[in-house]
Amino acid sequence: MSLPSFFEQALGFAHPSWQATLRHALLLMQTKSPKYLADLAQDDFLPDGQRIFAAFSVPLDQIRYVLVGEGPYPRALSANGYCFMDGAVDSLWSIEVKGGLSKTVNRATSLRNFMKMLILAEGLLSIENLNAESLSRVSNFARTDGSGMIQTMSDLHRNFLSHGFLMLNASLVFRAHVSPAIDAKAWDVFMETIFSALTQMPQKPALILWGKIADRLSHMHCINQFEIIKAEHPYNLSFITNARMQTLFREFKLLRK
Repeated sequence: MSLPSFFEQALGFAHPSWQATLRHALLLMQTKSPKYLADLAQDDFLPDGQRIFAAFSVPLDQIRYVLVGEGPYPRALSANGYCFMDGAVDSLWSIEVKGGLSKTVNRATSLRNFMKMLILAEGLLSIENLNAESLSRVSNFARTDGSGMIQTMSDLHRNFLSHGFLMLNASLVFRAHVSPAIDAKAWDVFMETIFSALTQMPQKPALILWGKIADRLSHMHCINQFEIIKAEHPYNLSFITNARMQTLFREFKLLRK
């Protein structure tokens, strides 16, 4: 059985250690739903530019955490194949004198809340002084030479990957005319195959599930072999003060170079 040529070509963008597993997962999808991939290859979806498997850039044996989001961003510039990494964002910090986070970060609700959670987790501010004036001081410090703080979304992304994060969406595609939940269900077979491969690793990664669509993966038969860490989706304000998330991410120091 062969795959649509689009997917065969897209597999080339994944790390070689993943390619056999990804092809097997796609073939299982095709067996279960013979028309899905063929129809998808002819449809408009994000991420474009054959970045659908970009998240699999980290070698299989280096995966330590699997961060699962809901689906790709619904904007071409933002959707880059990695969950929660908004490709439209460059600078993390505002260049304005009294600015805090950059305008593009503030417009991306989930990213804004995630950044505030990191700021609390790393002790740069406390919940009592997490306000505009205090955020401005953090921004000014971050942009100072010698601060040791990251500056861009690319820096943050690089830090995630260096800690062995597989940044995966529950659905690998977004289509404006299809419910994300429907596409996510279509990718269930694919996701279960990926998780089954990860159970064979000498050191099984922990699974970090954000939001209801990601939490749906809990029913898969192999999931109970992993440590599972759940949280509300970061677009919820409560994510900022989620103590478990702060404890988890504190050790990574993602805001540091």
